Amino acid sequence: MIDRKKDPEAMLLGLGLDNRDGHRRLTKGDNFCLVGGSEETHQLMTETAIKFNERLARKGKHLGELAPEEFRDMMREAAEE
Repeated sequence: MIDRKKDPEAMLLGLGLDNRDGHRRLTKGDNFCLVGGSEETHQLMTETAIKFNERLARKGKHLGELAPEEFRDMMREAAEE
């Protein structure tokens, strides 16, 4: 069983596969690393990751502390915002 409270290695990884312009995109932030994608896709991934982190901070939790259901719900809300 994973002890979510002691998982400092938790990280979001976003991978965009629709890049056609040859530009290499990489964005790193608190709790996330985003790689690839078209300009539009990469921007959307970045905005979603930032909104997710804001929600996480408001809850006063770390990424590794979230139960799978809580993660899913928070990610869905961040993507829809």
